[in-house]
Parts: sequence; C-alpha cells; structure tokens
Amino acid sequence: MHDYGRAAKLALSFILFAVTALGQQSSQLPAPKQGDYVAHNFHFKSGETLPELRMHYATFGSPVRDASGRVMNAVLLLHGTSGTGEQFLAPQFAGVLFGPGQLLDITRYYVILPDNIGHGKSSKPSDGMRARFPQYDYDDMISAQHEMLEKGLGVNHLRLILGTSMGCMHSWVWGETYPDFMDALMALACQPVQIAGRNRLWRKMVIDGIRDDPEWKNGDYTTQPRAALEVAADMFYIAGGAPLQLQKTLPTREATDASEADFVKRFSAAHDANDLLYAVNASWDYDPSPRLESITAPVMFVNSADDFINPPELGIAELEIKRVKKGRFVLIPISDQTHGHGTHTWAAAWQQYLKELMESSQH
Repeated sequence: MHDYGRAAKLALSFILFAVTALGQQSSQLPAPKQGDYVAHNFHFKSGETLPELRMHYATFGSPVRDASGRVMNAVLLLHGTSGTGEQFLAPQFAGVLFGPGQLLDITRYYVILPDNIGHGKSSKPSDGMRARFPQYDYDDMISAQHEMLEKGLGVNHLRLILGTSMGCMHSWVWGETYPDFMDALMALACQPVQIAGRNRLWRKMVIDGIRDDPEWKNGDYTTQPRAALEVAADMFYIAGGAPLQLQKTLPTREATDASEADFVKRFSAAHDANDLLYAVNASWDYDPSPRLESITAPVMFVNSADDFINPPELGIAELEIKRVKKGRFVLIPISDQTHGHGTHTWAAAWQQYLKELMESSQH
C-alpha cells in the first residue's frame, strides 16, 4: 500500500466516529449476539414522539446476578459520533481487552455494544423520515440506552461504562442522570463542559457545509449531496488526525493530497448526509459541568496530548475533575502509541488505567 493509502486508513481509525467497515473483528473472538430493542412511543426532549424507536445492540457473554437479582458483570461500551458499536471489535480494542484473562474478558463480563440513536442499525433519519426525523440530543440517547438495558436486556446495574468521544460525553451524562446504576465510569477523549471554541467551530462547519449545499434540498435529496459530504470529510480528517502520525505517513505534498482525496472518497461512500447532520448536531446542548459533584461512581478520565478536539493546553480536564468526588484525570503524552483523538480505541495506550479503575471499584 502506498503511504497515502495507509495514512487515509489510519485517519479513519483515528477518528472512529467512523465507518463500521473499520470494525474488523478479532479472528480469535466468537461473533457477538445481535439484537434489537423497540421502544414504543418514545418521547424526545424536543416534544416529538417516535411510535417505534429501534435500538440495535450486540453482546458478548451472559449476565451474572447476585442473590437479589442485581446484575454484577455488565459492561456498556459507548461509541463516537457517526460510529457504531462495531468500532469496539477492532483488533486494537477487542484484541487487547476481550480475550481470556484480559481486562474485559468476555467469558467473565456481559459486554454490551449498542448502536445509539441515529447510528448504525438503530433508528436514524436515513431509514425514511430524512429531515423529519425527531431532533435528538445526548439526553435522549442516554434515555434510550437506559430503556434498552432495563426493558430489552434485563440489566439493572452496570459494572462499568466505558465511552469514547461522543460516548465519553455520554458517560458524564450517565453518571449524573443515573448515579447509582454503575460501579465505575471510564471517559476517553472528551471534556465535561459545553462544546464551545474550536470544538464547536469544526462541528458547525460540518453542519453548515451540509445545510448550505443546494443538493441537500432540506434533507429531501435522492442522491447524496457531494459537496456537503466532502466538507464533512475534510473536517473529520483534520479533527481526527494526529500531527505526528500524519507527518510520518505523509511527508510530501503529493502523498498528502492523494491521502486527502482517498479519505474523502471513502468517507463520502460510508455516510448519509442527514444521519451525519443529526449526529453532529446532537451535541448542541451538552453540558454536564453544572452537576459534576453529583457523580458518585469512580471516574477514570483519559485524554491524549495530540487530540485536536480536546487539546491539553485548554486545562479544562485538570480543573473540572477536581469537582468529581472519586475522579482522576490522566493525560497520555504524545508518542508512537498515540493516534490523536482516536487514541480512545487503541487500548494498549490506556489499559493500565482501566485496570486501576476496575481494581479500585471492585466490591
């Protein structure tokens, strides 16, 4: 493979907002069980209602209950924007964590991988409603996850919630909304404050790039709006890329230009404009900062120093974690082991901190 092809492939895995095709399952693992939970007359914060909201999920293992019927071994893994639960089947995640004797050994834990609202095989605009799909936000997504767990899977307690990127933000909302539901939270690649500054700017550029494309046609397009998806692809490439890794793999003008073209082609083929618009816009009112003191579960909060979306110079993480009763923040220094924002899915870079969390929260 040419350098530019490798760089484009790496960039897709860096962001892992990304494409379900990336979720190449480790050959040593059994296939997860697939299922769907349908929530009837689901009410969104916007006041809209969907007669049937489908939540798709995959699971490994089986639930173990104590004498009172409380599930003791369930682990919920929450994916990033425009991704799916399949991202956690990638070898750099599943191959490090799911095997025998590993931290999330699927013979011990009941591992749950949902596709969240608007993503993957769950209900989303591209199913047919297009831009008439209800507007959803993170609170709606957590509510649907909670209902899926309790009513669909019979899970009344979680040993761990681990979230990456958007899932990282979801973990903060979970800790505040259902403080007694989990034993521990692992938050990877986000900030526990409202999305503003550069983080909001690149998201707004994606949103405006879709809405301002005449071919979007207020969501009623019959073919994907090309310019809209190209703008989105370029922004995701920048946001998900790691400067050190990109410089190594793209050392020339020609390699860089070819990589960008290849990335745009692949990204555009893998996304629907309405689904992407909704997914990016879902973060518009996210802001857990006023209620951080209400989180009672132990929290391990990890960012990497080469993350474009959550740069360390902001100092936000170090400040806000002080308000979490049992919180710890770790900043992973830039190295050959980090991959920008997508470090969240390269478990070798942070598994030692997951180990510490699991040990410290063990009952």
